[in-house]
Amino acid sequence: MIADVADVRNREFSRILLIKLSAVGDVVHTFPFLNRLRRRYPAARIDWVLKPAMAELVRHHPAIDNVVLYPHQASSHRWRSGWRALAAAGSLIAELRSARYELAIDLHGQLRTAMLALATGAPRRIGFDRPRPDVWRASERRIPSLGRKHAWQGAREGSWLAYTHRLSIPTLDMHAVDRYLRFGTILGLVEDGVDFSFAIPERSIARADRLLREYFSGVDDSRLAVIAPGTIWETKHWSGEGFAQVARHLMRNKVIVVLIGSNSERAVCQQVANAAPGALNLAGVTTLSELAALIRRAAICITNDSGPMHLAVALNRPVVSIFGPTDPLWIGPYRRPNSVLSAALTCSPCYLRRLSRCAHGHACMRGVSAEAVIERIEATLAGESGRATASAERERGPTGAQCPG
Repeated sequence: MIADVADVRNREFSRILLIKLSAVGDVVHTFPFLNRLRRRYPAARIDWVLKPAMAELVRHHPAIDNVVLYPHQASSHRWRSGWRALAAAGSLIAELRSARYELAIDLHGQLRTAMLALATGAPRRIGFDRPRPDVWRASERRIPSLGRKHAWQGAREGSWLAYTHRLSIPTLDMHAVDRYLRFGTILGLVEDGVDFSFAIPERSIARADRLLREYFSGVDDSRLAVIAPGTIWETKHWSGEGFAQVARHLMRNKVIVVLIGSNSERAVCQQVANAAPGALNLAGVTTLSELAALIRRAAICITNDSGPMHLAVALNRPVVSIFGPTDPLWIGPYRRPNSVLSAALTCSPCYLRRLSRCAHGHACMRGVSAEAVIERIEATLAGESGRATASAERERGPTGAQCPG
């Protein structure tokens, strides 16, 4: 840190900008920090700058006053869009300057986001410190060299130079949610639990219900499973046939299966649907809020390491996720180690995005069998059923009658 923490902790900021551009998982990981921030500054204007694709999920959050869109053109590297990129960047900078922010918080930690923090003109700018070797030595785990090279280690591309206050972390063995919450130590936020709550508009809930009723009659939430086979990284993909085998097992047990994802993942979901007749492919059909509404209704969510997995955690739904190239301790289902299946190979996590760079034939994902996933799903559902039964018994009381009040 290069400035006095008390200088920030004791101030009552009235205009705050949060910077976290994408993706779905990163945005969801930010919600607990945002909710604490709002409780600390109940009267402040809190804005969030992020990419348009993520805005729909954040726009209705009760802790946010305004969403500032980071335009696609601003990050374009194509020469033909050069003038448009300059115009878009100029417009964004003007919007940020005109808001007169007193505090900018950069959770992203890249050169472009550091430039946004500087562009605000905010006199106080908070972000992560630069990568330091000692954070690796603080871990008792052995992380493969590729993982050490490609995983998150701290603010990147010299972005730390833009901040008036820098947050260092004692170890990398920390989930992203807890890493973001550590900014509370600078701001003096109360550690009052991890609150993922966010708003799903009523119209999104209603449309998700209509989509289900259109294809299925009398959908029972306890018999609804959502499966998200897609991811952005090639290396995070589990077997399409594996997902189909899981879907067929669930449908044999009278569970309704809905496949979810973005429009770019529709083809992947359709391959699963073709191999598991009866599964409904809704990938690309829903907005992010409608996707969240579907997940909220589900008895269980089955995923790779992807955005829907984090939405399921935020919505307190059971989830089973297959992990390979990424580290579940850092970015897995938050505080749910039993929700993760992995082959536990010594070459993972590697954080490689392209299969062409994997020297092991994608063994980390191929090593997880459909049978193992099904077994974990059944154990998870049985556990949820047991907890629901125990809760009902407590509510009824010893005589079996409903307890008053």
